[in-house]
Amino acid sequence: MNALRKIAVGSLAAVLACSMAACGSSNANSTDSASNTGKTVKVDEKSAKATSISDFGGMDGLVAAAEKEGALNVIALPHDWSNYGDVISGFKKKYPKIKINEQNPNASSKEEVDAGKTNKGTDAAPDVYDLGLAVASTSTDNFASYKVQAWDKIPDSVKDKDGKYYADYTGIMSIGWNADKYGNIKSINDLTDPKFAGTVALNGKPAEAGAAFNGYLMINQLAGGDIKNLQPGLDFFKKLKDCGNLTTVDVTDGTIDSGQTGVVMDWTYNQASYQKSLKAKGVNWKFKTFKNAQVVSYYNQAINVDAPHPAAARLWEEYLYSADAQNDWFKGGANPVLLDSMKKDGTVDQTTLKNAITIDGDPVSYTNEDSTRITTWLQDNWDKTIGN
Repeated sequence: MNALRKIAVGSLAAVLACSMAACGSSNANSTDSASNTGKTVKVDEKSAKATSISDFGGMDGLVAAAEKEGALNVIALPHDWSNYGDVISGFKKKYPKIKINEQNPNASSKEEVDAGKTNKGTDAAPDVYDLGLAVASTSTDNFASYKVQAWDKIPDSVKDKDGKYYADYTGIMSIGWNADKYGNIKSINDLTDPKFAGTVALNGKPAEAGAAFNGYLMINQLAGGDIKNLQPGLDFFKKLKDCGNLTTVDVTDGTIDSGQTGVVMDWTYNQASYQKSLKAKGVNWKFKTFKNAQVVSYYNQAINVDAPHPAAARLWEEYLYSADAQNDWFKGGANPVLLDSMKKDGTVDQTTLKNAITIDGDPVSYTNEDSTRITTWLQDNWDKTIGN
Protein backbone atom coordinates (compact mmCIF):
# COMPACT_ATOMS: atom_id res chain seq x y z
CA MET A 1 0.00 0.00 0.00
CA ASN A 2 1.33 3.40 -0.95
CA ALA A 3 0.35 5.45 2.03
CA LEU A 4 1.58 8.84 0.90
CA ARG A 5 0.25 8.73 -2.66
CA LYS A 6 -3.24 8.42 -1.23
CA ILE A 7 -3.17 12.03 0.00
CA ALA A 8 -2.84 13.63 -3.41
CA VAL A 9 -6.47 13.40 -4.49
CA GLY A 10 -8.26 15.18 -1.68
CA SER A 11 -7.80 18.83 -0.90
CA LEU A 12 -4.68 20.93 -1.05
CA ALA A 13 -4.90 21.18 2.72
CA ALA A 14 -4.81 17.39 2.90
CA VAL A 15 -1.80 17.24 0.64
CA LEU A 16 0.08 19.58 2.91
CA ALA A 17 -0.91 17.68 6.04
CA CYS A 18 1.22 14.57 5.59
CA SER A 19 4.99 14.45 5.37
CA MET A 20 6.99 11.72 3.67
CA ALA A 21 8.67 10.80 6.92
CA ALA A 22 5.32 10.10 8.56
CA CYS A 23 3.49 8.40 5.72
CA GLY A 24 5.95 7.19 3.11
CA SER A 25 7.52 3.83 2.54
CA SER A 26 10.52 2.70 0.56
CA ASN A 27 10.54 0.96 -2.81
CA ALA A 28 13.52 -1.17 -3.73
CA ASN A 29 13.00 -0.46 -7.42
CA SER A 30 13.40 3.29 -7.06
CA THR A 31 15.62 5.99 -5.67
CA ASP A 32 14.70 9.04 -3.65
CA SER A 33 16.41 11.99 -5.30
CA ALA A 34 13.74 14.60 -4.66
CA SER A 35 16.08 16.63 -2.47
CA ASN A 36 19.36 15.89 -4.24
CA THR A 37 21.13 18.31 -6.54
CA GLY A 38 22.29 16.94 -9.88
CA LYS A 39 24.57 18.26 -12.56
CA THR A 40 23.72 21.40 -14.50
CA VAL A 41 22.08 20.49 -17.78
CA LYS A 42 21.58 22.35 -21.05
CA VAL A 43 18.35 21.45 -22.82
CA ASP A 44 17.30 21.74 -26.44
CA GLU A 45 15.16 24.87 -26.61
CA LYS A 46 13.08 23.59 -29.52
CA SER A 47 12.06 20.50 -27.57
CA ALA A 48 11.43 22.55 -24.42
CA LYS A 49 9.03 24.85 -26.28
CA ALA A 50 7.20 22.15 -28.25
CA THR A 51 3.44 22.27 -27.68
CA SER A 52 2.48 19.29 -29.86
CA ILE A 53 4.04 16.45 -31.80
CA SER A 54 3.91 18.55 -34.97
CA ASP A 55 6.76 20.66 -33.58
CA PHE A 56 8.94 17.55 -33.96
CA GLY A 57 7.67 16.82 -37.46
CA GLY A 58 5.73 13.79 -36.22
CA MET A 59 6.36 10.74 -34.04
CA ASP A 60 9.62 9.75 -35.72
CA GLY A 61 11.07 13.18 -34.98
CA LEU A 62 9.92 13.07 -31.36
CA VAL A 63 11.39 9.60 -30.83
CA ALA A 64 14.71 10.69 -32.36
CA ALA A 65 14.89 13.77 -30.11
CA ALA A 66 14.00 11.73 -27.01
CA GLU A 67 16.53 9.01 -27.83
CA LYS A 68 19.19 11.67 -28.27
CA GLU A 69 18.49 12.82 -24.69
CA GLY A 70 18.62 9.18 -23.60
CA ALA A 71 16.90 9.52 -20.21
CA LEU A 72 13.60 10.30 -18.50
CA ASN A 73 13.12 11.22 -14.83
CA VAL A 74 9.80 10.14 -13.30
CA ILE A 75 8.60 10.63 -9.75
CA ALA A 76 5.87 9.30 -7.44
CA LEU A 77 5.08 6.19 -9.49
CA PRO A 78 4.83 3.13 -7.21
CA HIS A 79 4.79 -0.03 -9.31
CA ASP A 80 1.69 -1.41 -7.58
CA TRP A 81 -0.27 1.85 -7.91
CA SER A 82 -2.76 1.41 -10.75
CA ASN A 83 -0.38 -1.04 -12.48
CA TYR A 84 2.31 1.62 -13.03
CA GLY A 85 4.94 -1.14 -13.01
CA ASP A 86 3.59 -2.49 -16.30
CA VAL A 87 3.21 1.01 -17.73
CA ILE A 88 6.88 1.73 -17.04
CA SER A 89 7.96 -1.67 -18.39
CA GLY A 90 5.95 -1.08 -21.55
CA PHE A 91 7.68 2.23 -22.20
CA LYS A 92 11.09 0.67 -21.60
CA LYS A 93 10.33 -2.14 -24.01
CA LYS A 94 9.13 0.22 -26.74
CA TYR A 95 11.93 2.76 -26.26
CA PRO A 96 14.95 0.81 -24.93
CA LYS A 97 17.37 3.64 -25.74
CA ILE A 98 15.75 5.83 -23.09
CA LYS A 99 16.72 5.10 -19.48
CA ILE A 100 13.98 5.71 -16.92
CA ASN A 101 15.20 7.10 -13.60
CA GLU A 102 12.59 6.55 -10.89
CA GLN A 103 12.52 9.00 -8.00
CA ASN A 104 10.70 8.91 -4.63
CA PRO A 105 7.82 6.56 -5.49
CA ASN A 106 5.71 7.60 -2.49
CA ALA A 107 5.93 11.38 -2.91
CA SER A 108 2.83 13.50 -2.54
CA SER A 109 1.74 15.77 -5.38
CA LYS A 110 3.18 18.79 -3.60
CA GLU A 111 6.50 17.02 -3.07
CA GLU A 112 6.66 16.21 -6.78
CA VAL A 113 6.42 19.88 -7.74
CA ASP A 114 8.82 20.86 -4.95
CA ALA A 115 11.38 18.39 -6.35
CA GLY A 116 11.16 20.18 -9.68
CA LYS A 117 11.80 23.54 -8.03
CA THR A 118 14.65 22.25 -5.84
CA ASN A 119 16.48 20.63 -8.76
CA LYS A 120 15.68 23.25 -11.41
CA GLY A 121 18.38 23.45 -14.06
CA THR A 122 19.91 20.08 -13.19
CA ASP A 123 19.64 16.56 -14.55
CA ALA A 124 18.05 15.46 -11.25
CA ALA A 125 14.79 17.35 -11.76
CA PRO A 126 11.66 15.33 -12.57
CA ASP A 127 10.65 15.54 -16.22
CA VAL A 128 7.01 14.66 -15.66
CA TYR A 129 4.45 14.70 -12.88
CA ASP A 130 1.46 12.55 -11.86
CA LEU A 131 -0.73 14.81 -9.72
CA GLY A 132 -3.96 15.16 -7.82
CA LEU A 133 -6.22 17.92 -9.11
CA ALA A 134 -5.78 20.22 -6.12
CA VAL A 135 -2.05 20.58 -6.76
CA ALA A 136 -2.24 20.37 -10.55
CA SER A 137 -4.75 23.20 -10.86
CA THR A 138 -2.81 25.51 -8.53
CA SER A 139 0.70 24.86 -9.89
CA THR A 140 0.36 25.61 -13.61
CA ASP A 141 3.30 28.05 -13.62
CA ASN A 142 5.49 24.99 -13.12
CA PHE A 143 4.16 23.11 -16.16
CA ALA A 144 4.87 23.25 -19.88
CA SER A 145 1.99 23.46 -22.34
CA TYR A 146 1.78 20.31 -24.44
CA LYS A 147 -1.20 18.66 -26.12
CA VAL A 148 -0.86 14.95 -26.84
CA GLN A 149 -2.21 13.44 -30.05
CA ALA A 150 -5.21 12.12 -28.12
CA TRP A 151 -6.04 15.63 -26.86
CA ASP A 152 -9.46 15.85 -28.52
CA LYS A 153 -10.47 12.51 -26.96
CA ILE A 154 -9.88 13.80 -23.42
CA PRO A 155 -13.10 15.42 -22.11
CA ASP A 156 -12.85 19.19 -21.76
CA SER A 157 -14.03 18.97 -18.16
CA VAL A 158 -10.87 17.13 -17.05
CA LYS A 159 -8.11 19.05 -18.83
CA ASP A 160 -6.52 22.48 -18.75
CA LYS A 161 -7.44 24.35 -21.93
CA ASP A 162 -3.81 25.36 -22.47
CA GLY A 163 -2.45 21.83 -22.10
CA LYS A 164 -0.72 22.47 -18.78
CA TYR A 165 -2.26 19.34 -17.21
CA TYR A 166 -4.83 16.71 -18.18
CA ALA A 167 -6.55 13.77 -16.51
CA ASP A 168 -5.26 10.28 -17.19
CA TYR A 169 -6.95 7.75 -14.86
CA THR A 170 -9.21 7.50 -11.86
CA GLY A 171 -10.28 4.92 -9.39
CA ILE A 172 -13.82 4.54 -8.10
CA MET A 173 -14.27 4.62 -4.35
CA SER A 174 -15.22 1.18 -3.12
CA ILE A 175 -15.58 -1.13 -0.14
CA GLY A 176 -13.28 -4.15 0.04
CA TRP A 177 -13.42 -7.04 2.51
CA ASN A 178 -12.24 -10.53 3.39
CA ALA A 179 -15.05 -12.59 1.89
CA ASP A 180 -13.75 -15.83 3.41
CA LYS A 181 -14.24 -14.41 6.89
CA TYR A 182 -17.27 -12.16 6.49
CA GLY A 183 -19.30 -13.51 3.57
CA ASN A 184 -21.09 -10.91 1.46
CA ILE A 185 -21.67 -7.17 2.00
CA LYS A 186 -24.73 -5.79 0.26
CA SER A 187 -25.10 -2.36 1.89
CA ILE A 188 -23.34 -0.13 4.40
CA ASN A 189 -25.92 -1.13 7.01
CA ASP A 190 -24.34 -4.60 7.00
CA LEU A 191 -21.23 -3.00 8.51
CA THR A 192 -23.00 -2.54 11.86
CA ASP A 193 -23.15 -6.33 12.32
CA PRO A 194 -21.17 -7.43 15.43
CA LYS A 195 -19.08 -9.79 13.26
CA PHE A 196 -17.23 -6.69 11.99
CA ALA A 197 -16.16 -5.63 15.49
CA GLY A 198 -13.13 -3.34 15.37
CA THR A 199 -12.29 -4.02 11.74
CA VAL A 200 -14.04 -1.42 9.48
CA ALA A 201 -11.53 1.17 8.27
CA LEU A 202 -11.22 4.27 6.17
CA ASN A 203 -7.82 4.55 4.51
CA GLY A 204 -6.61 7.36 6.79
CA LYS A 205 -8.36 10.38 8.33
CA PRO A 206 -10.80 12.06 5.93
CA ALA A 207 -9.48 15.58 6.57
CA GLU A 208 -5.90 14.46 5.88
CA ALA A 209 -5.90 11.58 3.39
CA GLY A 210 -7.42 11.67 -0.08
CA ALA A 211 -8.59 8.05 -0.06
CA ALA A 212 -10.30 8.59 3.31
CA PHE A 213 -11.74 11.91 2.11
CA ASN A 214 -13.35 10.21 -0.87
CA GLY A 215 -14.33 7.18 1.20
CA TYR A 216 -16.20 9.52 3.50
CA LEU A 217 -18.03 11.03 0.52
CA MET A 218 -19.05 7.56 -0.67
CA ILE A 219 -20.49 6.64 2.74
CA ASN A 220 -22.14 10.05 2.99
CA GLN A 221 -23.93 9.49 -0.33
CA LEU A 222 -25.06 6.02 0.72
CA ALA A 223 -26.29 7.41 4.06
CA GLY A 224 -28.51 9.96 2.30
CA GLY A 225 -26.20 12.95 2.05
CA ASP A 226 -24.52 14.70 -0.88
CA ILE A 227 -21.63 17.07 -1.59
CA LYS A 228 -23.44 19.91 0.18
CA ASN A 229 -24.97 17.88 3.04
CA LEU A 230 -22.17 16.07 4.89
CA GLN A 231 -23.88 15.25 8.19
CA PRO A 232 -25.38 11.85 7.22
CA GLY A 233 -21.92 10.43 6.67
CA LEU A 234 -20.70 11.59 10.05
CA ASP A 235 -23.81 10.17 11.71
CA PHE A 236 -23.12 6.78 10.12
CA PHE A 237 -19.47 6.72 11.19
CA LYS A 238 -20.60 7.69 14.71
CA LYS A 239 -22.94 4.68 14.62
CA LEU A 240 -20.04 2.44 13.54
CA LYS A 241 -17.92 3.81 16.37
CA ASP A 242 -20.65 3.39 18.98
CA CYS A 243 -21.24 -0.25 18.02
CA GLY A 244 -17.50 -0.92 18.20
CA ASN A 245 -16.95 -1.74 14.52
CA LEU A 246 -14.96 1.33 13.37
CA THR A 247 -11.19 1.29 13.67
CA THR A 248 -8.97 4.31 13.11
CA VAL A 249 -5.85 2.18 12.60
CA ASP A 250 -3.90 3.28 9.52
CA VAL A 251 -4.49 0.79 6.72
CA THR A 252 -1.38 -0.98 5.43
CA ASP A 253 -0.67 -4.25 3.65
CA GLY A 254 0.22 -5.62 7.08
CA THR A 255 -3.08 -4.70 8.72
CA ILE A 256 -4.97 -6.26 5.82
CA ASP A 257 -2.80 -9.39 5.85
CA SER A 258 -3.32 -9.83 9.58
CA GLY A 259 -7.06 -9.18 9.42
CA GLN A 260 -6.79 -6.13 11.67
CA THR A 261 -8.55 -4.17 8.94
CA GLY A 262 -10.93 -6.67 7.40
CA VAL A 263 -13.14 -4.08 5.68
CA VAL A 264 -11.44 -1.20 3.88
CA MET A 265 -12.77 1.79 1.94
CA ASP A 266 -10.33 2.58 -0.86
CA TRP A 267 -9.87 3.16 -4.60
CA THR A 268 -10.68 0.26 -6.89
CA TYR A 269 -7.09 0.11 -8.14
CA ASN A 270 -5.78 -0.27 -4.59
CA GLN A 271 -8.43 -2.91 -3.91
CA ALA A 272 -7.29 -4.76 -7.04
CA SER A 273 -3.74 -4.71 -5.70
CA TYR A 274 -4.88 -6.08 -2.33
CA GLN A 275 -6.92 -8.74 -4.10
CA LYS A 276 -3.98 -9.87 -6.20
CA SER A 277 -1.54 -10.11 -3.29
CA LEU A 278 -4.03 -11.81 -0.97
CA LYS A 279 -5.07 -14.35 -3.60
CA ALA A 280 -1.50 -15.64 -3.58
CA LYS A 281 -1.93 -16.21 0.16
CA GLY A 282 -5.22 -18.03 -0.24
CA VAL A 283 -7.45 -15.16 0.87
CA ASN A 284 -10.58 -14.19 -1.11
CA TRP A 285 -10.65 -10.37 -1.04
CA LYS A 286 -13.71 -8.86 -2.72
CA PHE A 287 -14.61 -5.25 -3.44
CA LYS A 288 -17.58 -3.39 -4.83
CA THR A 289 -18.76 0.07 -5.81
CA PHE A 290 -22.26 1.48 -5.46
CA LYS A 291 -24.05 2.99 -8.45
CA ASN A 292 -25.37 6.04 -6.60
CA ALA A 293 -22.08 6.68 -4.80
CA GLN A 294 -19.36 6.24 -7.41
CA VAL A 295 -16.96 8.89 -6.15
CA VAL A 296 -14.17 9.57 -8.63
CA SER A 297 -11.11 11.81 -8.64
CA TYR A 298 -8.73 11.81 -11.60
CA TYR A 299 -4.97 11.95 -11.41
CA ASN A 300 -3.39 14.29 -13.92
CA GLN A 301 -0.32 14.38 -16.12
CA ALA A 302 1.94 17.42 -16.45
CA ILE A 303 5.37 18.17 -17.89
CA ASN A 304 7.91 20.10 -15.83
CA VAL A 305 8.45 23.46 -17.53
CA ASP A 306 12.15 23.02 -16.68
CA ALA A 307 12.36 19.35 -17.64
CA PRO A 308 15.98 18.26 -18.17
CA HIS A 309 14.77 15.86 -20.89
CA PRO A 310 11.93 17.78 -22.58
CA ALA A 311 11.60 15.53 -25.63
CA ALA A 312 11.55 12.35 -23.54
CA ALA A 313 8.95 13.98 -21.29
CA ARG A 314 6.70 14.60 -24.29
CA LEU A 315 7.25 11.10 -25.63
CA TRP A 316 6.26 9.72 -22.21
CA GLU A 317 3.00 11.66 -22.32
CA GLU A 318 2.27 10.40 -25.83
CA TYR A 319 2.83 6.86 -24.59
CA LEU A 320 0.56 7.31 -21.57
CA TYR A 321 -2.32 8.27 -23.84
CA SER A 322 -1.77 5.31 -26.15
CA ALA A 323 -4.01 2.24 -25.98
CA ASP A 324 -1.13 0.22 -24.50
CA ALA A 325 -0.72 2.38 -21.39
CA GLN A 326 -4.41 3.12 -21.00
CA ASN A 327 -5.12 -0.62 -21.04
CA ASP A 328 -2.37 -1.21 -18.46
CA TRP A 329 -4.08 1.21 -16.07
CA PHE A 330 -7.39 -0.49 -16.83
CA LYS A 331 -5.90 -3.89 -15.96
CA GLY A 332 -4.68 -2.36 -12.70
CA GLY A 333 -8.21 -1.51 -11.57
CA ALA A 334 -8.34 2.13 -12.70
CA ASN A 335 -10.68 3.71 -15.24
CA PRO A 336 -8.48 5.35 -17.92
CA VAL A 337 -9.64 8.70 -19.23
CA LEU A 338 -9.80 7.40 -22.81
CA LEU A 339 -11.96 4.40 -21.91
CA ASP A 340 -15.05 5.62 -23.78
CA SER A 341 -13.13 6.43 -26.96
CA MET A 342 -11.28 3.10 -26.74
CA LYS A 343 -14.60 1.27 -26.54
CA LYS A 344 -15.71 3.05 -29.70
CA ASP A 345 -12.55 2.42 -31.70
CA GLY A 346 -12.12 -1.16 -30.49
CA THR A 347 -8.73 -0.71 -28.80
CA VAL A 348 -9.87 -1.47 -25.23
CA ASP A 349 -8.75 -4.81 -23.79
CA GLN A 350 -11.93 -6.88 -24.02
CA THR A 351 -11.04 -9.34 -21.27
CA THR A 352 -10.45 -6.51 -18.82
CA LEU A 353 -13.61 -4.72 -19.95
CA LYS A 354 -15.66 -7.85 -19.35
CA ASN A 355 -14.52 -8.14 -15.74
CA ALA A 356 -13.80 -4.53 -14.78
CA ILE A 357 -15.72 -2.25 -12.48
CA THR A 358 -16.40 0.83 -14.56
CA ILE A 359 -18.13 4.15 -13.95
CA ASP A 360 -21.88 3.59 -14.29
CA GLY A 361 -23.94 6.71 -14.91
CA ASP A 362 -23.04 10.09 -13.42
CA PRO A 363 -20.18 9.80 -10.93
CA VAL A 364 -19.92 11.86 -7.77
CA SER A 365 -17.30 14.54 -8.35
CA TYR A 366 -16.40 17.89 -6.87
CA THR A 367 -14.55 21.13 -7.54
CA ASN A 368 -11.46 22.44 -5.75
CA GLU A 369 -13.78 24.86 -3.93
CA ASP A 370 -15.94 21.94 -2.79
CA SER A 371 -12.82 20.09 -1.66
CA THR A 372 -11.61 22.98 0.49
CA ARG A 373 -15.06 23.49 2.04
CA ILE A 374 -15.50 19.78 2.80
CA THR A 375 -12.01 19.50 4.30
CA THR A 376 -12.67 22.47 6.59
CA TRP A 377 -15.95 20.89 7.70
CA LEU A 378 -14.25 17.57 8.40
CA GLN A 379 -11.49 19.30 10.35
CA ASP A 380 -14.15 20.98 12.48
CA ASN A 381 -16.30 17.89 13.02
CA TRP A 382 -14.48 14.55 12.58
CA ASP A 383 -12.14 14.55 15.58
CA LYS A 384 -14.69 15.89 18.07
CA THR A 385 -17.20 13.26 16.91
CA ILE A 386 -15.03 10.23 16.12
CA GLY A 387 -11.75 11.02 17.89
CA ASN A 388 -8.16 10.97 16.73
